[in-house]
Amino acid sequence: MTSEHRSDAGPLPGETADPALTSALAAAHRAADAARPAILSLFRAEGLAADNKAGPGAFDPVTEADRAAEAAIREVLASERPADGVLGEEAAATASSSGLTWVVDPIDGTRAFLVGAPTWGVLIGLNDGTRPVLGVMDQPWTRERFWGDGAAAWHARDGEAPRRLRARAPVPLCEARLCSTFPEVGTEAERAAFEQVRDRVRLTRYGLDCTGYALVAAGGVDLVVEAGLQAYDIQALIPIIEGAGGVVTTWDGGDPQQGGRILAAANPQIHAEALAILNA
Repeated sequence: MTSEHRSDAGPLPGETADPALTSALAAAHRAADAARPAILSLFRAEGLAADNKAGPGAFDPVTEADRAAEAAIREVLASERPADGVLGEEAAATASSSGLTWVVDPIDGTRAFLVGAPTWGVLIGLNDGTRPVLGVMDQPWTRERFWGDGAAAWHARDGEAPRRLRARAPVPLCEARLCSTFPEVGTEAERAAFEQVRDRVRLTRYGLDCTGYALVAAGGVDLVVEAGLQAYDIQALIPIIEGAGGVVTTWDGGDPQQGGRILAAANPQIHAEALAILNA
């Protein structure tokens, strides 16, 4: 994340003129802080078991760490933001009386968590009833945290001053860097469309989960192409990528906040190129 990928102009996240948004972002940080010990006590723990939420022939794991992290996040939000709703992956949704809903994936990348690979993360987003307005992606093991609320920032360790994020400048598609969880996700037709993009880029990395999206905002990745996502898989990441100058849509160019087939890009130019291929 070199200086060429960041702009020093404008406010960092949390420095907006909207005190309500600043307060909500502070609560999101405290919720992410609360999730860390709940998760780290179980990461790489011997004998960690996983239940399978999917039907026969598929594997959608959930662990004690997923449930403990979501409970810790919800406890903070219930205390500090009792009027807000919560939509999480592991527990029943709670209704909102404020018009605001937190969208939570306590461990995005449970498969990576199970094998001990630190590419998973905690996702905490806030939706104002029309769109996600802020998001936090936290990686407790590496101590990295990415966040956005119109701008985007990160820090690599506790107590470090935030650094602005800026997505990568346009490059030809043949020089692009692509991340995806294909072939684990999607239908055969979706996989074929993804492969049309993959075959035109310079470098493809698989299985990075939410880390791939964070790296779009950080300037290391040009594209993420995926399918089969849920709202809690993407909503926290949208403000981070958009705050860094990137673009997130569905494969038809539509609103990505409910998940489905997702295209995240470092800039409008490469987004348009990939979108055209996916829809060819």
